[in-house]
Parts: sequence; C-alpha cells; structure tokens
Amino acid sequence: MIPNQFHFVFGLRRQTEPFHLCHYLCIESCYQVNRPDRIFLYYRHEPYGPYWELAKRRLTLVRVALPRFIWKFRYTGPNRACRPYRYAHHSDYIRLERLFESGGVYADIDTIFVQKLPAALFGESFVLGREGDIVCQATGRRQPSLCNALIMSTPKAAFGRLWLDAFRDAFDGSWSRHSTLLPQDLSERSPHLLHIEPSHSFYKHMWTREGIRTLLQGYDPDFEGVYSMHLWSHLWWSKARRDFSDFHAGLLTKDYIAKVDTTYNVVARAFLPADGPERLGSAWLRRLIGWSGLR
Repeated sequence: MIPNQFHFVFGLRRQTEPFHLCHYLCIESCYQVNRPDRIFLYYRHEPYGPYWELAKRRLTLVRVALPRFIWKFRYTGPNRACRPYRYAHHSDYIRLERLFESGGVYADIDTIFVQKLPAALFGESFVLGREGDIVCQATGRRQPSLCNALIMSTPKAAFGRLWLDAFRDAFDGSWSRHSTLLPQDLSERSPHLLHIEPSHSFYKHMWTREGIRTLLQGYDPDFEGVYSMHLWSHLWWSKARRDFSDFHAGLLTKDYIAKVDTTYNVVARAFLPADGPERLGSAWLRRLIGWSGLR
C-alpha cells in the first residue's frame, strides 16, 4: 500500500518574497481533502510571511541538501533558457529520492486538491498521470509524456528505482527529458510497474494558453473525476512573462479568489483563511517582533 503521507518541495532557492496564498491553499486543501497522516515539506531556505505561519502548522519540515550533479551542471545551447529553473531540477530529483525512501504522494506546491484520492490508487505500486504530448527539445518531435507534478509510490517501488537509476544519464538541462519523457520511456519498457491515470484526474486543463486561461480566468464547472488541478505556475507567475498568459501571481489575491468564479477559484475559496491578509500580516509581524526581542 502507498502510505497516506504527502510530500512537497519548496524553498530550494533563497526566499525574497513572502509565501504566497496559492501555496498556502495547496497545503490546506491537501490537509482538508486527503486527511494525510503527515505532510512533509523539504526545503533549503525556509519560507516566511503570514501565509507560511498558517501553512507550517500542517507540516513536518525537513531541510535538504541540493543534488551536487545538478548544482554543477552547465546549461548550454538550447537549454540555456532553463538555467533560472535549476531549483526545479533539484526538486525533480529530491521528490523521487524521498518517495523511494518512504513512499506516499508527491505534489507540486501549485496544486489544488479537489476530491480525495481514491483508495484504489493507494493499492498501486506507482502512479503517474498523463499530460498532453510535448515537443522533445533534443529531437524536435512531439512525444507522449507522463507529468511528474503528482506522483504516488510505495516505499522502494521498482519503477521509482528505475527512474532514479536513469535520471543522471537522461538529465540534459531541459525541462522535460528527465522529468516527463523519461518516465514515459520507462513505462513503455516496463508497463507492469506502474499505473497511469488519464489526464483529467490531475491535469484536466493543460499548460497551453487556453488551459491556463480556463484555470485562472475562465470557468469549467465539471469536476467529475478530477482529484487535483495543477496550475503550471512557472509559465505565468512572473508579471514579465506573457507567452502563456497575461495573468500573474500578483493578481491571485484573496479578494479575487473569494469574488470571481473561475475553475481554480471555486475550489480554492473553500480553503481561504478566515482572517484577511492585513490581520494575518499584523499577527505575523507581532510574532516576529517578539522573537527578535524588540519592543
């Protein structure tokens, strides 16, 4: 059986902004929807801010080292653009290590949980979800892909061992070679070692401009068979990035979630904290002053 414990990775680079409401809602929805035995968060630099103080009540914090082979990797050629996302590559490896060690459910921290994961999935050895076909940066060909934004695994799962063993040789600095194309390749060689969920279970709305718009600005009321939704936040988080969406993290506020019906908002608003950001911020500041001994 896959243990009912959840794993998240965050803070692998230095934190320069407070923990975002979106990330708090991921943790809180995980806690309320799935009722896990434990929720682990692996970090290098601890987050901060009022929403972090709320989230950490649910968490078991584990400080981790960064994989040396990724830290030393030189991003060249067409993969040079991925260098700012080195932290995500660290996360790709850390999640597999931790799942192999203790088992459970890994999810990216821009996930919102919709319905409790079915008991049948916890009876599998290893679970991945299908995402849309992607273009391999090395070959330029469109290929099937298994997303690593949600992974379920027993401890010492055979598929997890295969993935970890092949990770270093597959890692080329691109976004997908080691993280989504590699598990697809491994699944074709050893299909008996994992269960593949259809895309709507975890990724009903894809990383396309239309998919992101439907998640954050449009409204799809059909949540039948949807257990979680992934926001693909690296594609739109920065206000300066506009190739996938005109939306950005600064627009995803408590007021927007509470008052505007979007696919994400109608689920996320059930997990909003009772206090507004001003009161939360004041309470956090008072605690900070108390910890520092200032009066």
